[in-house]
Amino acid sequence: MDVTPYKKPEYFRNRELSWISFDERVLNEARDKSIPLFERLKFISITSSNLDEFYMVRVASLKDQVHANYTKKDLSGMDAKEQLTEISKRTHELVQLQYNTYNRSAVPSLEHVGLTIISEHEKLTKEQAEYVDSYFEENIYPVLTPMAMDSARPFPLIRNKTLNIGALVQKKEDSLLSRAEDKKEKKGKEKEKEKELEFATVQVPSVLPRFILLPQDEKTGQRYVILLEEIIERNIGKLFLSYDVVCAHPYRVMRNADLSIDEDEAEDLLKEIQKQLKKRQWGEVIRLEIEGKIDKRLLDILKEEFAVKDSDVFEIGGPLDLTFLMKLYGMEGFEDCKVKKYIPQPVPALMNDDSIFANIRKGDILLHHPYMTFDPVVDFVKQAAKDPNVLAIKQTLYRVSGNSPIIAALAQAAENGKQVSVLVELKARFDEENNIIWAKKLEKAGCHVIYGLVGLKTHSKITLVVRREEDGIRRYVHLGTGNYNDSTAKLYTDCGLLTCAEPIGEDATAVFNMLSGYSEPKHWNDLIVAPIWLRKRFLRLIEREKNWALAGKEAHIIAKMNSLCDREIIEALYAASAAGVKIELIIRGICCLKVGIPHISENISVRSIVGNFLEHARIFYFYNDGAEELYMGSADWMPRNLDKRVEIVFPLKDEKIKQQAKHILDIQLADNLKAHILQPDGSYEKIDKRGKKMLICAQDYFCEEAVKNAKQPTDPVLDHVFIPAEAGIFSDRD
Repeated sequence: MDVTPYKKPEYFRNRELSWISFDERVLNEARDKSIPLFERLKFISITSSNLDEFYMVRVASLKDQVHANYTKKDLSGMDAKEQLTEISKRTHELVQLQYNTYNRSAVPSLEHVGLTIISEHEKLTKEQAEYVDSYFEENIYPVLTPMAMDSARPFPLIRNKTLNIGALVQKKEDSLLSRAEDKKEKKGKEKEKEKELEFATVQVPSVLPRFILLPQDEKTGQRYVILLEEIIERNIGKLFLSYDVVCAHPYRVMRNADLSIDEDEAEDLLKEIQKQLKKRQWGEVIRLEIEGKIDKRLLDILKEEFAVKDSDVFEIGGPLDLTFLMKLYGMEGFEDCKVKKYIPQPVPALMNDDSIFANIRKGDILLHHPYMTFDPVVDFVKQAAKDPNVLAIKQTLYRVSGNSPIIAALAQAAENGKQVSVLVELKARFDEENNIIWAKKLEKAGCHVIYGLVGLKTHSKITLVVRREEDGIRRYVHLGTGNYNDSTAKLYTDCGLLTCAEPIGEDATAVFNMLSGYSEPKHWNDLIVAPIWLRKRFLRLIEREKNWALAGKEAHIIAKMNSLCDREIIEALYAASAAGVKIELIIRGICCLKVGIPHISENISVRSIVGNFLEHARIFYFYNDGAEELYMGSADWMPRNLDKRVEIVFPLKDEKIKQQAKHILDIQLADNLKAHILQPDGSYEKIDKRGKKMLICAQDYFCEEAVKNAKQPTDPVLDHVFIPAEAGIFSDRD
């Protein structure tokens, strides 16, 4: 495929700026007053946690490039310095909008429904102040470790993401410290105060609740909360009894948390990752958050000690670290301000007394989470662990929950004498420590544990169960788009396939042999595996649609994924669009492709759906002159997925399953409530709902549909009838 005309930098959008646009879309949900108040608080919290991770990984990586004098430009023609400049500008704007939303919308709205957040301890009533001071003495004071800086005590190490209170203090005239100094002759009684000031700091303990509920107003019924740092700030003088506290202000640092592991040189990958995890707390400071009204003298000390530029300093007009709003969401008594929690529904094909293996033998089963329950995936492993006819279980694990029933089932299977092989990906970012713990537990239980592959992350989602049956050995396989995590399965939208089709079973065996013994088979049946040949397959499928269009035939591509930033794929899509292929992309996050380029991308549309569930499924549709092909899998269209990870994309062969998957795409393309449409200038706009006969929120639609199908288990085939949804209705994120 000749893609030479489509390589210009102006045809591509910068990856990092595209991600910031995604976080802006999340924040827009927090600004939508049709959404229940406490749901809006969640979106503010998510925006904050997203930005933290973005800085710790993406911004950190760009800073590393600058330090290394790396000048290579990205797709859009920007080098690392240029990207950092633009990122700083955009993230400062984002944070300002975030706090405008918090201060002008969230806080007054909370007060209106009976909850007041006391943001300044000076505003406490006499009774509240007495309660707070008593609480401090009994619950907070024993936990605190105040630290001062002077010639004998250097600037303390401030851990990553911790909330701290910095103070300027001055020795009291009658203190022991002052008297010790007075033994030395003082030259000049008129000493400038600035020269007498010393720096002190105290960490706000993460082991204590971030906010404290104060006694309710008996007359009005109003409830009050105050943040932990405000209580500490109010009582900070009790921590430095020999000093006068001149000023005290909260601050927070973000450090480089991007692990740099030389896998070729590492003798033991597990030990090397454990070593690197410790360094994560002390990496270069790349972002400093400070209270907006901070004393300039204190700010100067912090900037100097952390070696940060003005562009990396964020002056915050409100509480630092708004992730506490997620905890606030859990407060009781405000159920009218929340959406009724959605309960995942049973899978119609499994609503009988047969074993899961018997049901899979009847035909392939499509799972659609969280609308359908994740329990069948857990039961698949649990039943296999107990079934005397099961000989072996093999599984890849990328992210699992804190108390994973799947881990427990795998351990039980090994204890029951079955052959259990588990690939635990140690390089799953920010889950490394958790995965190390699980890996050791599985090893102790007798499982064969593989600690990933050198140079590659194993991101595929696959489970293989080998079972002895009357007619011989049969292989049962689960393939998915999301992690084997029973917790996130309630929050992320994902798809899975349960099958015992022999071609897929053979391929699954080949996958695990490749992972455990580096044995690549000569032939694959159905599974498309990265980094072996997934990129080539996608490029070939796109080119095939292009050729159909050039032949005057109908040509159509629909692709749903998390991110699109691969140059080759984008160039191929441009070529297909220029040939007349209709291309509809459903991309939650990053999109480096531009729409509306004359004669190039005029046939491409991009939409992003941001709702109460995190869109995570990957589904790919190719019209193929009427012989429709559909695929699902774990891979986005990103270089890391196509070239640097073990990924699996699988075809849907069963006609009923294909229609169900196509139905998912159709509903999402029809969404006119939560969909944001990419514009030629790079902005995203929601669809104008005026005049629309039907309002469709895809996530609400699937919730209602799952409930309906669970009541009619004998006929799980979808009706394909759109059900109007009321604007603003939500069904209750990495």
